[in-house]
Amino acid sequence: MIPKVFTQIIDLGDGRTISLETGKLAKQAHGSVVVQMGNAMLLCTAVSNYNASNVDFLPLTVDYREKFAAAGRYPGGFFKREARPSDGEVLTMRLVDRVLRPLFPKDYHAETQVMIQLMSSDDDVMPDALAGLAASAAIQLSDFPFETPISEVRVARINGEFIINPSRTQIEEADIDMMVGASADSVMMVEGEMDECSEEEMAAAIKFAHEAIKIQCAAQVALAEAFGKKETREYETEITNEDLEKRILDATYQKCYDIAKKGTSKQERTQAFSEVKEEIIATFTEEEIAEYGDLISKYYNKAQKTAIRNLTLNEGLRLDGRKTTEIRPIWCEVDYLPSTHGSAIFTRGETQALATVTLGTSREANQIDMPTYQGEETFYLHYNFPPFCTGEARPLRGTSRREVGHGNLAQRALKGMISKDCPYTVRVVSEVLESNGSSSMATVCAGTMALMDAGVEMKKPVSGIAMGLISDGDKYAILSDILGDEDHLGDMDFKVTGTADGITACQMDIKIKGLSYEILVKALKQARDGRLHILGKITDTIAKPNTDVKAHAPKMVSKIIPGDFIGALIGPGGKVIQELQKATGTTIVINEDPVTEEGIVEILGTNQDGIDAVLAKIDAITFKPERGSVYEVKVIKMLDFGAVVEYTEAPGNEVLLHISELAWERTNNVSDVVKMGDVFDVKYFGRDPKTRKEKVSRKALLPRPPREERKENKD
Repeated sequence: MIPKVFTQIIDLGDGRTISLETGKLAKQAHGSVVVQMGNAMLLCTAVSNYNASNVDFLPLTVDYREKFAAAGRYPGGFFKREARPSDGEVLTMRLVDRVLRPLFPKDYHAETQVMIQLMSSDDDVMPDALAGLAASAAIQLSDFPFETPISEVRVARINGEFIINPSRTQIEEADIDMMVGASADSVMMVEGEMDECSEEEMAAAIKFAHEAIKIQCAAQVALAEAFGKKETREYETEITNEDLEKRILDATYQKCYDIAKKGTSKQERTQAFSEVKEEIIATFTEEEIAEYGDLISKYYNKAQKTAIRNLTLNEGLRLDGRKTTEIRPIWCEVDYLPSTHGSAIFTRGETQALATVTLGTSREANQIDMPTYQGEETFYLHYNFPPFCTGEARPLRGTSRREVGHGNLAQRALKGMISKDCPYTVRVVSEVLESNGSSSMATVCAGTMALMDAGVEMKKPVSGIAMGLISDGDKYAILSDILGDEDHLGDMDFKVTGTADGITACQMDIKIKGLSYEILVKALKQARDGRLHILGKITDTIAKPNTDVKAHAPKMVSKIIPGDFIGALIGPGGKVIQELQKATGTTIVINEDPVTEEGIVEILGTNQDGIDAVLAKIDAITFKPERGSVYEVKVIKMLDFGAVVEYTEAPGNEVLLHISELAWERTNNVSDVVKMGDVFDVKYFGRDPKTRKEKVSRKALLPRPPREERKENKD
C-alpha cells in the first residue's frame, strides 16, 4: 500500500526552503517527521509511554545523532559502527532539550523520547539548526500534552546583514552566530558567540530570528491539521490538596521569608530551611505523613520559593543579603601551580574555579570527526565539575552533558580573543572546586587569567557574569551574579561574557512568556556593569599577558621551508628528524601547506640552544647557493684532486673545490695551496652541464696574473 504523504513548505525568503514531511517513515512512532533543507534530511521521532514513571519529574530524553552514512563516510576507529555521541551532538541535544522540557505539563511524568537523526548530509546546510524544528514538528503530530509549537534557528550577521540558517562557510565570515529557540509568542532560549557586539545588536539578532521562528511554528500547525490533529491524551495527573497547600504556606511562609532576609551563607540557610521543614512535618500525624509525605515536601518547597521571590521583589534583597546589582566578593591569584604552563584561581563568593593552560604543537590539536564537519581546534577548553564542589558524594560517570555544555560556552567566550598569530595549540582545563552559582562564568574569568599567565597573546581580557530575573507580571527584579538557589527560582537566567568593548558569548533560558525586549536590553546592560566590575578585579591581578612563556614551558618557533626539502628534513624512515629531536630535546612537527605546498615546521622546546640548533640544521638542509654569489667555506677534507669544503653558513653542506680551481698557478699538490681547517671565500658557478656536479672556484676571486707570468707558471 502506497502511504499518503503530507508535506508543508517553509520559504526562507531568499530562494531556500525547508520541507516538513510525514506519513512515509516510522509510522509506529507516536509522531514522526522528515525535515529537509537542500540535501540535508533529518528524521525525528517522538514516543511517550502511556503509563507514568514512578518519578516526580519528566523523564525526557532528547537524542541527536549524525549518521556517517549520511555523508557517505565510514566511522573512524577499529569498529566501524557509530559510538558514543560526539561533543557536537551532545550540544545539539542540550539546545533542543532546553526548549522542549518547560512546555510539557509539570505533572506529566511518562517516559518520553525524542530521537533525531541525520539521514542525508549537505555541506551547505548545518543540520543542528533544523533539530529543534524537527523535534517540535514530531510532537505536534503526536497526542502528547505539549503547550505550543516551537522552533529553533541559527542567525548570523555577515557584512551587517542577518541571515537565517547560514552555511558553515558563511559563519566563518560572521561577527554574530547565535541559536535562538522560541514559540510564536515568546523567546525561550538563546545561545551563541559574537565579535564584541553591543547589547542592542544582540537584541536585534534575537528579534530577526524570532520572526523566522513564527513562520516555522505556523507551518507545524498547518502540517498537523492536514495530517489530522490528534486529541491530546489523558494522563494521570498529580494529586493535589489545596487545604494542605494553604496550611503549609500559612505555617512556613513568614519563617522562610525571615531566614531569607538574614543574608546568611549557603550552609547556614540550608540548615535553617531544613529545620523549618522538620517543624512542619512534626505537626502531622504518622498517617498524614504516610498519605501526604510527597505533597508536604512539594508544598513546603513552593512556599519557600514564594517567600524568597517576594523578598527580592518587595525589598530588593537576596538570600545572601546583597542588593540586586551587587557582585559577591572576588579574589584572584595567578601562577598558583608551579609546574603548569599557566594557572589561575578565580573565587567569587562561594564559587571557585582553578584553570590551567597547556601549550603544545599542532599535533596536540583537538581532532573533530563528524559526518558534517572534519577539522581541528587549536584552542579548546575542558570543564570539570566534581561532586565535592557542592559538598556531595556521588559516582563519577564520565563527562556529563552539562560539563560539555558549560565547557563549550566558556570556550566560545575566550576563543575569539586568542590572537590568530598564536603559534601554539592551547588547552585550558577548568576544575570547579566550589560551586554556588555560575561556575561556567568563573571558568571564563579563571581561563582569561591563566592564558595571560601562560604568556598567550590575548587581544583583550574576557570576563563573564550570570544574571537572573524574577517577575510577578507587574514588578520585576534583575539580579546580578546569581546564586545557585536563585538560578532555580527565577524566571530567566542568562550568562554573558565579554571584553570592555562588547559581548563575546551568551547563554539564556527564559521561563516566562512575552518577555519584552526593553527588559531584555536592560538586563543585558546591567550585566555589562557587572561584567566590567569583574573585569577590573581580573586586570588588577594580571593586567596583560606575560611577555614570554615560563622558563619550564615550551617555546614555539615556526619556520617555512620549500616543499622539496621536506623529505630531506624528515630523512629516510624519519631518521634525520628523529635524531635531531633526540639530540636537541625538542619536538618537531612538519605540516604541508595545501595551497603553496611549502613545509611549515614547528619547533617546540624548553631550551633555546636546542631550538637554535634545530634552526641551524634546517638552514643547512635548505641551503641553496645562488649562481654567481660568493660564500665563505672551510676545508674539511683533503683529496688528491681537490679539497672538500663546507659552507660556514650552512654546516653539513659540502662541495668539492677541484684542484684546478684553487689558484691560477699550476697546482701539483692541494696542500701547497690550502690546508685542513682553512677558511676562505669561493664563487659558486652552479652545476656543470656535462658532469651535473656543483662547481665552486677559489681562483675566480683572485687577481688574474699577466699573460707572460701565466705562461712561465705553466712551463
